[in-house]
Amino acid sequence: MERDELAAWLRLTLSSGVGNEAARKLLVAFGLPAKVFEQSSSTLQQVVSARQATALRAEPPELAPLLEQTWAWLRDTGVGSGRRQIVVLGDANYPQSLLNIEDPPLMLYLLGAGEFMSNQAVATANKGQAATTSVVNKLALRLANSIAVVGSRNPTPQGAVNARQFAKALGLAGLTVVSGLALGVDGAAHEGALDSLAPGSDRLATVAVVGTGLDRVYPKRHLALAHRIAQNGLLISEYPLGTPPLPANFPKRNRLIAGLAQATLVIEAALKSGSLITARLSAEQGKDVFAIPGSIHSTQARGCHALIKQGAKLVESAQDVLEEMRIDSGLTHALDSIAVDACSTGATGSFGTQAVLLDAIGFDPVGLDALQARCGIDTAGLQAQLMTLELDGLLVRLPGGLFQRMSRG
Repeated sequence: MERDELAAWLRLTLSSGVGNEAARKLLVAFGLPAKVFEQSSSTLQQVVSARQATALRAEPPELAPLLEQTWAWLRDTGVGSGRRQIVVLGDANYPQSLLNIEDPPLMLYLLGAGEFMSNQAVATANKGQAATTSVVNKLALRLANSIAVVGSRNPTPQGAVNARQFAKALGLAGLTVVSGLALGVDGAAHEGALDSLAPGSDRLATVAVVGTGLDRVYPKRHLALAHRIAQNGLLISEYPLGTPPLPANFPKRNRLIAGLAQATLVIEAALKSGSLITARLSAEQGKDVFAIPGSIHSTQARGCHALIKQGAKLVESAQDVLEEMRIDSGLTHALDSIAVDACSTGATGSFGTQAVLLDAIGFDPVGLDALQARCGIDTAGLQAQLMTLELDGLLVRLPGGLFQRMSRG
């Protein structure tokens, strides 16, 4: 993209009161953004309102600094910085799947190892000997085998383990995992997808659709994770550089997560959750929606249960997902082969406190050995803490040597 072309696209996105819908109408009427700005006010008013036409005739004051920042960002080729790209609406490489969603973005900022390719380029690359490893690794070829893995920002320890395990197993089967880089399930899913990569692999492991400019990482604790994704995956944003983590941006970006993936798996979600937005959008696009059931006592399971009641497919293993997506992976043992370590996938702090031990127990019946494996407490110490929880009415002992957390309302 040339600098003048970039300036015109940025100006269109910055024009006050001119949203994506009005901008798309202008592009249909006049062609590229540069042509839009050549029109008179009266001509523009044949497509948009008088107020919008006035805004389009005046150059936004923030355009010049943003152009300088974006141009410098695109040209940054420093070691470890990741490849930077901008794909605009109407570009041959704009992902076809996003053209079919509500409100397709005007601009997509990409950072990482992957890229979009047009369907024609993909077909050409796959003819004869033209299909090389460097081409097959492009994102456009992975979208046919991609899945969104989403869920709660505050999952139970088991929910975080499930997210990482499922993502790893699905990654081993060749799927690209799409998520939102948020805390909780999103982060665990990205980690699991990266875990699935063999040493030296150039496969695109995961795609993170973010709600900020790509010069920022939110939440900050995912800075290292974002760097790993840039090396073995792709970060995508529709927002200009410098965009802070505004609350409204995150539910809006869910339409891109649903649009880029061929199916959606919800790990844990409350009844009012952004994950349910992603699932709904995926279903509206005619794609499969999967949900993992949980305890009837867990608020984090209610969103998944609601999805199942509405027709989402109940899954208990990654193999269930692969079979529904008709992907023959030969990985029926994948989940069993992945070690479970709740302490490393979401549980924090000391297990000496009641709250943290209760988090480790989760909401489903658990045996002493399994609980000990999760938290690493010696048998005598763990039994003493379990007795205390039982006396406090926070835990019940079940037949078969199982323990279950008691719900209080």
